[in-house]
Amino acid sequence: MKKLIPYGRQYIDKADIREVSIALSKDKITSGETTLKFEKKINEFLNCKYSITCNSGTSAIFIALHALNIKKNDKIIMPSINFISSYSVAKFLGAKVYLADVDRFTGQMRPEDVENCCKKFGIKNFNVLVVMYNGGYPQNAEKFKLLKNKYKCYIVEDACHALGSSYKFKKKYYKVGSCKHSDICTFSLHPLKTITTGEGGIVTTNNKFLSNKMKMIRSLGIKRSNNKHWEYDIILKGLNFRLTDFQSALGISQLKKINKFIKRRKEISLKYNIEIKKIKQISILDLVNNYHSSYHLYIIHLNEQNKNKKEKLIKFMLKNKIILQYHYIPIYKFKIFKDKYINKNAKIYYKDAISLPIYYTLTQTDQNLIIKLLKKFFEKNN
Repeated sequence: MKKLIPYGRQYIDKADIREVSIALSKDKITSGETTLKFEKKINEFLNCKYSITCNSGTSAIFIALHALNIKKNDKIIMPSINFISSYSVAKFLGAKVYLADVDRFTGQMRPEDVENCCKKFGIKNFNVLVVMYNGGYPQNAEKFKLLKNKYKCYIVEDACHALGSSYKFKKKYYKVGSCKHSDICTFSLHPLKTITTGEGGIVTTNNKFLSNKMKMIRSLGIKRSNNKHWEYDIILKGLNFRLTDFQSALGISQLKKINKFIKRRKEISLKYNIEIKKIKQISILDLVNNYHSSYHLYIIHLNEQNKNKKEKLIKFMLKNKIILQYHYIPIYKFKIFKDKYINKNAKIYYKDAISLPIYYTLTQTDQNLIIKLLKKFFEKNN
């Protein structure tokens, strides 16, 4: 039976399994030394002061926004192209969410899109700007900082795609998560992301007060006595978002391989670039050289004459055991979103953007088949 080629998947080796097994044999398998070690390794990798692990990327966003005291009717601006997590968390906290348009090719919100959103809705100030680096390409990170200064808002980076990405500022590269130009950065450790802990998330910051607050939010708002282990107080609202020590052991083991993972994803991306440029019905991103991507996604765009063939292409590839994906359906299209409006570029992006398979264990044979079938489809549907 022909195997299925997904658009993304994890890579787990014997070293990962061994480290998890060791962690499971310890007396303390949650909230222990292994999780503290993982957080320290993240600090070193990203060059940030503080990191807080948690049990999902969604939890990471919740911890971040809750730590910033987001409450009913606070205003948050975020891109209309993203997974639902940031929007859902903001709405759970009672915020008014405004969706900014995006670049039609990258699917990313730009500073000018934020300004246009403010003009469109008459927003003179807002509390938080949530930015997202779709596909793992960190564009405009340093430029968003100018908006922070102008609107006196917080910046939260929803960097679910961008662990291992970096961008250039004044001749120096900064890793996404270093929080050089943001207040808080969040990551997902879902199996499809750069590295995985099964499910998991990370929050980073350089602010000690926010770090301490987020650690308490992660653990039910508990403050424990330094002298009596049985005494504790609840000093703020929190939930149980803790990551286990055996998940942290997997994270440490995976982090050792992150550069290898990204290198292979880059090789796959470069091969796609060469071959897909030969298909006239498809456009690809013309990427600038002021950042290093994690290559979380490989996104193609169907040209104007072929946009209506998107679903047909996905079905054709699925028939051949290859899974393509939408990244993403615009948030305003979901029933949960009550305000009825459309962002022009997000609409275009949604109609013509498709993600191709890209992951560490994608073989040359599989990639050749994907490219061959893409060419075959457009030869038959020209």
